[in-house]
Amino acid sequence: MADVKISDDIIYIGADDKDIDLFESQYVVPNGISYNSYVILDEKTCVMDTADSRVTDKWLANLEKALNGRSVDYLVVQHMEPDHSGNIALLAEKYPDMKIVGNAKTFTMMKQFFTLKDLDSRTVTVKEGDTLSLGRHTLRFIMAPMIHWPEVMVTYEESEKVLFSADAFGKFGALDTDEDWACEARRYYFNIVGKYGVQVQSLLKKAAALEINMILPLHGPILKEDLGYYIGLYDTWSSYRPESKGVLVAYASIHGNTAAAAKKLGEMLEKNGAEKVVVSDLSREDMAEVIEDAFRYDRTVFMSASYDGGVFPVMEDFLMHLKAKNYQNRKVAIVENGSWAPTAAKVMKTYVEGFKNVTLAEPIVTIRSALNEQSEKGLEELAAEMTK
Repeated sequence: MADVKISDDIIYIGADDKDIDLFESQYVVPNGISYNSYVILDEKTCVMDTADSRVTDKWLANLEKALNGRSVDYLVVQHMEPDHSGNIALLAEKYPDMKIVGNAKTFTMMKQFFTLKDLDSRTVTVKEGDTLSLGRHTLRFIMAPMIHWPEVMVTYEESEKVLFSADAFGKFGALDTDEDWACEARRYYFNIVGKYGVQVQSLLKKAAALEINMILPLHGPILKEDLGYYIGLYDTWSSYRPESKGVLVAYASIHGNTAAAAKKLGEMLEKNGAEKVVVSDLSREDMAEVIEDAFRYDRTVFMSASYDGGVFPVMEDFLMHLKAKNYQNRKVAIVENGSWAPTAAKVMKTYVEGFKNVTLAEPIVTIRSALNEQSEKGLEELAAEMTK
């Protein structure tokens, strides 16, 4: 694990997980994931969230080393998802005098996950703006419901001006991973938090009133410098504004003819001056990566073979994901393929018409089995429309 220095009084006690195959049983994490947790050492000691049960031994060893013989006075639970709450019961049993801090929704959910002895007598229930003094450090609690669970709150430490941001500003990847922050933070955001842009905007407005020196998320690196960059990206993402000019060509092909047409269209788009063209095979590429690109760029082309009187399943899966994540504010196009009764366009158009503030480009192009002179001309017209 990378050496993490926060301050003399705030100690990182989280752990990396490099053995996990799929985060949340659906997201490929080739560089693992970090479960971040922190302890504040003051007149009172306070643990900020626990960690996934997959890393219990590492997490507990880090905590005990940081405490150096001291007990735990408070556990602040910002988020009850198991990758952060997995060791609440263990900690409650190990430190029977420890108080547990959360909001009303936290404790409703906690009773669903755990049976904790004398829980009601140990709880400190907080609401928006409440504070907790640890001595030199004062914690102020800020409710952040639906980012991305209803009980979520974030915590501002007033003396060191640190924001414990829960899942906000998180990213995939273990802490010692040397990679661009935005790429994996973007994939994390749109696939996990993306549905809740309105709620993220609300939290950003609250954060704008705070002087923040450091952001401490529950996944990924501690953010210390150029915080305006990270906050600016979050503002763009949560506003559903395109981050970059470019065209995603997302295709679903059975025998390769739709794939050939997608690659041909990509060439046409580049020739016409598209700033960036990404051609993605929905059957083989990481779905989360393609979703990330759909939100990153300002234009998307949906290209699919017809299948069983509808659309090829991976395309429908992609469109369902976009619908769930509130895809909007884009220009899109549709290309279908069908050998006897093309039906893909009808299904794709039904999804597109449900997206908010999305412009459907003309023409909708139909390919009959394989590209020919007529359908290639349709692609040329579409490429011109998507680059004008």
